[in-house]
Amino acid sequence: MEVEVAWSGLPGMSFVATTGSGHMLCMDGAVDGGGNNLAPRPMEVVLSGTGACTAYDVVLILRKNGQDVRHCKVKLLADRAEKEPKVFTRIQFHFTVVGRNLKPSLVDRAIKLSHEKYCSASAMLSKTAELVFTHEIVED
Repeated sequence: MEVEVAWSGLPGMSFVATTGSGHMLCMDGAVDGGGNNLAPRPMEVVLSGTGACTAYDVVLILRKNGQDVRHCKVKLLADRAEKEPKVFTRIQFHFTVVGRNLKPSLVDRAIKLSHEKYCSASAMLSKTAELVFTHEIVED
C-alpha cells in the first residue's frame, strides 16, 4: 500500500493525499493551528477510516452468513490524550444495522470478528485506546 501526501503550500496547512489506488483526499488544520478549516483534520480521517474498515467487515460477514443486510452505519465518539502526542484513549463504536430478519447473534458475531480478527485499523488503535462497542438492529 502506498500513499503520497503533499502540503499545498502557504498560506495554510492543507494537504492532499494521493493513494496507490489513484484517489485523492484533502485534509486541513484548524484555524488556530494555521489551517483554513477547508477539509477534515488528519485525525478525523484516521477515525473515519476505522469506521469504514469495521463497517465494511460487518456488512461482508453478514452477507457471507446469508443475512439480508440493507444498511449499516457506525458512529464513533473518540477521546484523545490531553498532551502530545494526542492519541485516541477511548473510542465508542455504535453500529446501526438495518435489514430483514437479521439474527442478533450473527450481528454480534460480525462486530466481534471485525474487531478481533479483521479490522486492521481498530487493531492498531486498540494499542492506545479502550474500544467500546454497542449496536442496534433495525428491521427494514
